Parts: sequence; C-alpha cells; structure tokens
Amino acid sequence: MTTAERTKKWVPDPENRSVLSIRPDEIESFDNEVKRFQAGEWEDNAFMAFRLKQGVYGQRQPDKQMIRVKLPFGGLNAVQMEALGRVAQEYTPLEKGHLTTRENMQFHHVPIGDTPEVLRILGDAGLTTREACGNTVRNVVGCPKAGVAKDEVFDVTPYAAAYARYFLRHETTQAMPRKVKSAFSGCADDCAITPIHDVGLVARMQDGVRGFKIVMGGGLSIMPKIAPTLYEFVPADDPYWLTICEAALRIFNRSEEERKNRMKARIKFLIDRIGMDEFRTQVEEELKGDWANKKIDLKTLMELEDEERDDPPSAPGSPDAYANGDGPAEFLEWKRANVEEQRQESYNLVFVALDRGDIFANQFGPLADIMREFSNSRARVDQQQNLVFRWVRTESLFDLYNRLDELDLAEYEQHTIKDIVTCPGTDSCKLGITSSMGLNVALRESLASIDTSDPLIKEIHIKASGCPNSCGQHHIANIGFHGAVMRGQGGQVPAYEVFLGGRYENGVRIGTRLKTRVPAKNAPEALVDILDLYKADRGEGERFNDFFDRVGKEPFEELLGQYKQKIGPLNRENIETYMDWERTVLYKVERGEGECAV
Repeated sequence: MTTAERTKKWVPDPENRSVLSIRPDEIESFDNEVKRFQAGEWEDNAFMAFRLKQGVYGQRQPDKQMIRVKLPFGGLNAVQMEALGRVAQEYTPLEKGHLTTRENMQFHHVPIGDTPEVLRILGDAGLTTREACGNTVRNVVGCPKAGVAKDEVFDVTPYAAAYARYFLRHETTQAMPRKVKSAFSGCADDCAITPIHDVGLVARMQDGVRGFKIVMGGGLSIMPKIAPTLYEFVPADDPYWLTICEAALRIFNRSEEERKNRMKARIKFLIDRIGMDEFRTQVEEELKGDWANKKIDLKTLMELEDEERDDPPSAPGSPDAYANGDGPAEFLEWKRANVEEQRQESYNLVFVALDRGDIFANQFGPLADIMREFSNSRARVDQQQNLVFRWVRTESLFDLYNRLDELDLAEYEQHTIKDIVTCPGTDSCKLGITSSMGLNVALRESLASIDTSDPLIKEIHIKASGCPNSCGQHHIANIGFHGAVMRGQGGQVPAYEVFLGGRYENGVRIGTRLKTRVPAKNAPEALVDILDLYKADRGEGERFNDFFDRVGKEPFEELLGQYKQKIGPLNRENIETYMDWERTVLYKVERGEGECAV
C-alpha cells in the first residue's frame, strides 16, 4: 500500500483532544533528517541521539527500529486505539503492539524509512513519541483507578497531565545525565508504584487541603533503591510543586559527576552520593533563583475532558439477573478475578490481562469498538501490561465478557500468578541477554500443568527481565527472574538469576537475589520447585513473602543449586540446554551497546 493510499484510508477524529501537544513541523523535520541519514549525511551516534528524542529506538536487528508511543497516565481513547492498530497492521512484521511496564505502547521491527509515516498516523490521533526515549522526562505513569477508586485521596490524573505537559520540550530536560521516570498515585495501594521512580508524587490531604508527598531517587536495575522523601506535603493546587520538581531536575542536569559514568547517572545515584538532606538543601537554594518566580498557569496545564460527563449507555439484551450475581460459571469466575467496583455506584473497572503485554492487529479495532460501547470511548493501561476499561455498567458486564471472549482476551486473571510480566528481551533489545518473552510462555505452560487454585498461590506475582536492567520489574515480584549466562562443558548456557520476596502492592519491597543461577530451560521446573517448597512447609495462612522471611534464602538456594549439575556436556542429549526458549540455534551472548544512555 502506498503512502497516498494509507493517508486516504485514514480519517482522524476532528474532535480528538490530545494530552500532549503534537507538532507537525517536528515530524516533517524528522522525515527530512531520516532522508539525510539514509543519504549518509549524518554520523551514526549523532543521528541516534536525534531520533531517540523522537521516540525511535534502535533494535538489535540491523536497520530495524522500535517506536515507543507515550500514553500519559496510561490513558488512551478509541480513535487512538484504532491508530495504534493501523500501525500494527501496516508497519510491523509481527502485526502487534506491546504494552510496557512504563505504560507505553511499543512497535518493533519498523524500518527507519517508515518511521516518519508512523509518527504522522499517531500524531493525527493525538499521540506522540516525543521524548519517549533518550535522556529526557519519559512517559508519566499513573494509577489506572485514578478518579474512580473507592479509597483514593483525590484524582491525580489532571496533575499528571500538567506535569507531562510542563516538562515536554522543556529546555532543562532535553539532554540530562540520564532519563527520568515519573509517577503519580492517588490511592492507598499506590498503583503507580511511586517508590521505584526517579520522581514520585503521592496524593495527601492535610487540614482539608489537597497536596502531594514528593519522593525522589527510586529505581531498579543497578542498585535497586526505594525513593526517599523529599517533602512530606506540598499543596497540589499551587504550581509550586511543579517548581520544586523543576529545581530538582535542574540540579540533576548540572551534575557533572553523574555524567562521567552513564551506568551510574540516574537521580538515585546523586541522592545516594550526597544524601537526601543535602539534596533538599540544594533544591531549596535553587528555588531562590529568579527563574523560580515565573508564573505557571496550572489550571490550563490540568485541563482534561470530564470522563464522568460522558455516561455510557446500558447494553440491551443482558439478563438482569446477571447483574445480581447470577450467570454462567466461566463468566462469574472472570467477573470475580477481573472486575472491581468503582466508587461511582453501578459502574465498574474491568481489567483485561494481556498475554505478554501484546495486542494483535486484529484486536485493536474490536477493542476500540468495545471502548465506544462500554467505557466512554476510553481505556487505561497499567504497569502490569494490562488494559483497563472504566465506567462499565454492571448490567453490561456479561455482554462485555462475551465480546472479550471472542477476542481470546477473557482467559487470564489480572494480577495473579498467571499474569506474568516480561520485557521483550532478546526478541528486539540490544541489551537483552535471554529470551524473556519465550520464558513467559514456558512459565505459563508450566503453571497450566499444576493446580494454582489455592488463593495463596494465585496471589503470587511473577516478573521476568531479559537482563539486569529490570524493564520487567523482576526486583519487585514475589518470584523474579533476570537474564544471565552460565558456562557449560560445551559453551555458553542461557540462564536466569532468581529473586524472591519482592512486592509492589501495599508498599514496595526489593526482592532478595539467590546465590545461584538456573539454566533457562530449567526455569519452569525451578518455579514449580519453589512453589512446592512453599506449599509443603508454610504455616496456616502464611503468605509467600512471610514464608520467605521466616525460612530465609538458603533452602531455596539449596533447592535450585541442583540445576547447575544438570547442564551436562554439549551433545544430542543436552543440546536443548544450550539453546534459549523459542530459539533453534546454540546460545551465545550477543549484547550490543544500549541506547538508553546515549
């Protein structure tokens, strides 16, 4: 299909309102520079930095790009869902998009020459990739329950939008020492997991005044760290909280020490080096500058459409009894696992657990139709790589279940042991060590072969990353894996390091790394061993993390240590051990230079 045919086919919604400003001139400039690069007029590293700022990221496959689309606070509308589907259908060989733990949508294996047209399609729908990569303020994540949660202090969505808008194209944040990840939470569960972010704002109420607790310096990867508190309370409806965040980023931007070593250049290293008290002192000194006196129009920055205003119609044809707790067994089980009542009476959140965070081209359009019919033409995504519909009427749940079942999207239970989170790993990432996506499939198959109906087993969370950088957030899982390598008698063996006892709900906790590695092909077996040990020796009602705290890591290390002895020589009998999941060639570490620190 030609560019002209694609353009003719697509009709953007004239009433669409984007959260982040779209600049057609930027896209045209990017198109021109891509052509110059293809003509040999750009040096590779310089062009890399340029395209990263536009959200175009190089893959391990030569001449293929990953395009990262920002979904501020995880929100998108039906028109945007259709645009994402068009990109998946027409520009990605695997015909799918991938939701990340950063509430972005990623498309893989896109030729560089096609990237400008993809950016145009996204821009027409009010979506941007600007500063989704590079040393910038990345996508701002939020709680998918914001505005509808029963236990929230207040809706942080407009404030997250204001933060995202304020720092987009901001002169201070275009070439910082490293990227900055930000999160806003308004509920007691802290669904946005603010403690693992460079900048986190948590809703608080003090003497009837809305405000934020501001934390800074969290992160996973190298030196996983829970963010310490910068300020316990700052009023939310005064733009001073934005000025405070800018002061902190100005200090970080000037930090020459962090620029010396890009592997240790996140805000957490700066705060760890000088201490939070000194960092706070520097912030307060920075706030004395004339720049801090500029006026910020917070009200305009916070403007968003009112979701409650657009009341979704009730779905005709659903038996009224199903709204009262009756219905087929499969529906009732799905409802128990994936539906949560909103604070608004008769409305519900519906979580759609996605296999490996993937949405396929043939699913985008029907999902957009579902959004229009059941959830105010809107949806959100969460950091567990799932899709969330809001404003679903109780009497519509059975109809919605049937629609999702037709798309094969009603099988998994959100936030349970089978809802496994993984990054793309060696499928596309230059830094990947192992096929974490292949591991995901293998772990699911292993879990399908055992009984996971026990509530204490079902509530366990599993996350895996293809390298130590923790894009799959393995550090904060009850059971986490990250890609590694072992030495066998005949060569290299793909493997995983194992973390136990992490947590991201009701307070964040970093898991403990076991002093042993497990060959990738034995990881599903090792998972079953871990669960068997827990089931055999736990106390009455003892949850997995409590059990781990009681018995320690030694029993698990002894249990998993056996797998090192099973590697064996490279021969026909053991050759599978020397191959990664979903691969048919002998394993060899092929790790390029990542672009995150460029």
